[in-house]
Amino acid sequence: MKAPVNGDLALLAEFTCDLAALAASVTRPYFRQPLDVISKADSSPVTIADQECERLIRETIAKRYPAHGILGEEHGFDGSDKSDVWVIDPIDGTKSFVSGLPLYGTLIAYTQKKDAIIGALSMPELDEFWIGIKGEGCFFNGARCQTSDCKSLGDAILMTTSLEYFQQADREKFQTLAGATRIRRYGGDCYIYAMVAAGFADLAVETGLKSYDYMALVPVIEEAGGVITDWSGKRPGFNSDGTIIAAATKELHEQALAILNG
Repeated sequence: MKAPVNGDLALLAEFTCDLAALAASVTRPYFRQPLDVISKADSSPVTIADQECERLIRETIAKRYPAHGILGEEHGFDGSDKSDVWVIDPIDGTKSFVSGLPLYGTLIAYTQKKDAIIGALSMPELDEFWIGIKGEGCFFNGARCQTSDCKSLGDAILMTTSLEYFQQADREKFQTLAGATRIRRYGGDCYIYAMVAAGFADLAVETGLKSYDYMALVPVIEEAGGVITDWSGKRPGFNSDGTIIAAATKELHEQALAILNG
């Protein structure tokens, strides 16, 4: 895992890569092993792998950057008043993880003044790693990557994790959008955004996400040349409503938004 940049953000980018490697070293030994699965208050699953991974990431950040805040899915928000904040989802796709599917990932974002500056998306079982660095580009396994040039819904490949996460009204909007695209694919959690960044898919659309689900995706998509907003067209932030659309191009984004807001 590496970020081939030399600018002001090089050290932070290198540290982000180290965090992703640390996370992979924790989650891999637990994958496809017997685990107790606990249901959280929102009925989502959590395992010792999620908890241990986030704990070690938080400890590593606190040791290196003690003045930074940390927001994580499993252990909450420490230092919400800080200018520099890390946002962590130790296992994005816990349902995939406990089902033995290798499409779980780790998401790590570094933010300054609530602006996502660095985002990393790591797929431990696939040995695939994306990192987006503001002003420097997006890199897939060390090589620069770019979104597709798809500008028409009729040519687009659309991805979402599952229709079960959509409320009825949003589901109907999504299905209208899906009907206007060339190919629809379901499943993948954070991996669907990696596919947009890499140019294999053109649209990723979801609802019901939390800040730790999407903050890392913002630099990844934007620095790959794409557009990522909520369904109202606003750039995602800590207080966004949980709707997300990532598009390969501005034109595709505008067409998709028109349907979702129609």
